[in-house]
Amino acid sequence: MQVKKNRINEFITAKEVRLVDHNGEMVGVVSIGRALTFAQNVGLDLVEVAPDSIPPVCKILDYSKQKYDAKKKASEAKKKQKTLTIKEIKLGPNIGDHDYETKLRHARDFLTHGHKIKVTMKFKGRELINTEVGLEKLERLIRDTEDIAKIESAPKREGNQYFLALTAK
Repeated sequence: MQVKKNRINEFITAKEVRLVDHNGEMVGVVSIGRALTFAQNVGLDLVEVAPDSIPPVCKILDYSKQKYDAKKKASEAKKKQKTLTIKEIKLGPNIGDHDYETKLRHARDFLTHGHKIKVTMKFKGRELINTEVGLEKLERLIRDTEDIAKIESAPKREGNQYFLALTAK
């Protein structure tokens, strides 16, 4: 988290500034000395809010309160941010029915909790001859989870593996 540093009070280098008072009303273009005395009379800080404009815009406000509010707002935004986790499920083309049901149950559990699933099917040795069997298992997994999942990427072959990505609806 990086909070932008504003120049305040004596650190403002401009000779003239466009001043906005503590009530939010535009005072106009005044010298920096007059703006500082105006801010001191009210008991607040002179803060440069738009340093790139000509002349720079300065506002009279409580700088520590502004910093606190900005930090709190950033903290709230971070709290509401949802983190995405990817869960991986590994299958083989010759997986048994009971093992498949267990993997399916895990996949459904992950999807109901809002996770993304990456399904990997690895072929070893002679299994590479019949890759259709593995593809059928992946198609079956897609059919069994279609009520709670949508396909993010269709089964894709890379070397001796197939990859499939599913996300919760």
